[in-house]
Amino acid sequence: MVKRGPAILVGVGIVIALIVTIISYNWLQATARKQEQLLATVDVAVAATDLAWGTVLNGQMIKTAPYLKKSLPAGYHTSTASLENRVLIYPVRANEPIFESSLAPTSITTGGMAAVVKPDKRAMAVKVDKVVGVSGFVFPGNRVDVLATLQERGENRTPTTKTVLENILVLATGSDVEKTSRQEKPTTVDVITLEVTSEEGEKLALAATQGKIQLALRNAADAKGVATRGATIPTLLSSLRGAGPTDDQEVMSRRLSSQRPVPPAAKEPLYSPYVIKGSSVHVQKSSEEGGTDR
Repeated sequence: MVKRGPAILVGVGIVIALIVTIISYNWLQATARKQEQLLATVDVAVAATDLAWGTVLNGQMIKTAPYLKKSLPAGYHTSTASLENRVLIYPVRANEPIFESSLAPTSITTGGMAAVVKPDKRAMAVKVDKVVGVSGFVFPGNRVDVLATLQERGENRTPTTKTVLENILVLATGSDVEKTSRQEKPTTVDVITLEVTSEEGEKLALAATQGKIQLALRNAADAKGVATRGATIPTLLSSLRGAGPTDDQEVMSRRLSSQRPVPPAAKEPLYSPYVIKGSSVHVQKSSEEGGTDR
């Protein structure tokens, strides 16, 4: 019994060593499989060069590049053939994957501005100059506000400036539909194309034809709307005055005073009777006016 003790201990040690070895082997195999899954790559269709929105894709514009499969969102393409004649609705940089969300529906085969405009929007061009176009610093992809200066009709023709459109997307400046320089060097253009709804297009057309428009460049992260009352000459001149009646009340008071009828002047009587008593002469008038002695 004493001689079998060491043999049993050796046997138990061998069994424990085998169990630990098997567990370690399985753990290492599972870790290796996870690493392989994490490092697994897939060939993805990417842009060969910088591509602007509205571009119709062809084989020379697309190539494939390996990407980690785990890092790719849904919607990527693995074949360049599947992207032939598809139209981009968003710009894509070189070596950037082309996702389905960046493409127009397969029913659209013609590129240009018509493919970029959203289904519920319209592309509308307005004529600008160096001042209206913010000194040439308005580029495709920016957002602007549209201010209109109009002349009121009637006797009191007071010009009024009002923000009529807010947060409007710029589709193109001139004939360019993408930024040509990341440094945003100023470029003078004659026409800027904006993306508007039908109602916004009506306001823009009226403001451009009946008055003068001005563009205000917005911050890219600022999408908050601001309600304004508009600016007139009285409100502009009274902007630094102290407390008093509101601008609308002042304008309305001026209009009412100009329209208020002027009372007719009192008419002198054509003649008055004279009463002579001795050496005094008395002019007889109505009871309200009273008499006068001479």
